[in-house]
Amino acid sequence: MIHLDTSFLIRALVPDSAEDGLLRQWLGARTPLAISAIAWTEFLCGPLRAPEIQFAERIVGEVLPFGAAEGAVAADLFNRTGRRRGSLVDCMVAAAAMSWDAELATSNPADFRRLQPRGLKVVTV
Repeated sequence: MIHLDTSFLIRALVPDSAEDGLLRQWLGARTPLAISAIAWTEFLCGPLRAPEIQFAERIVGEVLPFGAAEGAVAADLFNRTGRRRGSLVDCMVAAAAMSWDAELATSNPADFRRLQPRGLKVVTV
């Protein structure tokens, strides 16, 4: 399973982008895709038009919940990687992917690099 980060999903909506191409490969191969409720919330903050949201809903498959177990993993990641201001949401997105033993597709790998030694698997374009 591949979890989509907000940055990846936004760029995948741009025709002929690298993310669009990779997403099309995954869809063609029927690779299971998902997005965490955290990343989906970020995405919905837009700005977006209704057709973009509807298209994204078809792409992402299931929006997976973020609960207490994911919260504990996110807090551990945040605390163990320096408690950097502005990084809590990244830790939450990473924790969701890790909880499902999924790879995280992102267009901002630098945001997640420090989390990889903690077990996060990252897919980049």
